Amino acid sequence: MQITYIGHATLLLEMAGVRVLTDPNFEPKLGRLLARVSAPGIALDALPTLDALLLTHAHADHLSFRSLDQLPQDIPLYAPPAVARWLLRKGYRHATPIDDGESVTIGDELRVHTGRATHKGNRYGFDRWRSATNMYLLESDEESAFFAGDTALTPSTHALVERVLWAQARQLDIALLPIGYAPAWKPGFRRGHLTGDDALALFATLRARAMLPYHWGTFRHVTASAHDAIDRLRASLATHDARERVHVIEPGESLTLGPAARR
Repeated sequence: MQITYIGHATLLLEMAGVRVLTDPNFEPKLGRLLARVSAPGIALDALPTLDALLLTHAHADHLSFRSLDQLPQDIPLYAPPAVARWLLRKGYRHATPIDDGESVTIGDELRVHTGRATHKGNRYGFDRWRSATNMYLLESDEESAFFAGDTALTPSTHALVERVLWAQARQLDIALLPIGYAPAWKPGFRRGHLTGDDALALFATLRARAMLPYHWGTFRHVTASAHDAIDRLRASLATHDARERVHVIEPGESLTLGPAARR
């Protein structure tokens, strides 16, 4: 298994002979003010042949129409049902709804299972019917990866891994977890996001062999710099028992998990 951090929530996952791209966003800025601070780890026109796209929700930092317009339209684009229907109406004929509890097989061996994240993912204030946010568990007989999208830490955040892997007495290979920075004056942040310490707590609950943090180092934020979250996580890791199993990679870098990271 190889995972390349392209930036923000965009990762290239190469597993079981297929390539999956998550939440593709290659834009130079979010809106008019939040500039991108690091180039995409792989340029959009340099991507390898893809087998599927996984979209978690409709927020602008995860759903980039400009990026989708430049990606192949002949591969499935999996998204929460309300988001997929919206995309279909906009002409994205490869949009495919996948709901909480559903699964799909990509290629011959890679199974993708869907769970519900704790995050209000509607794009605008009025479109609450589009608020559902997916998380995904990708697994074959040999390897597994959990992509959390955007989520808060709740007593049920691990339920997807429990249902699919633990029920088979299998261990999760890698947890791909978003991290954010929560200023003291913004207590509501953690109702829909993970801080670095929350991600470490979820990593422990998931009992995964490895963790890779994302959602940092790409765009400026209204209330924080692009690196505040990773700086806080690195500070926590300095004395954390699991620090050797948390892999922080920069945009453009890849992590390869060999046999030692498998069951």
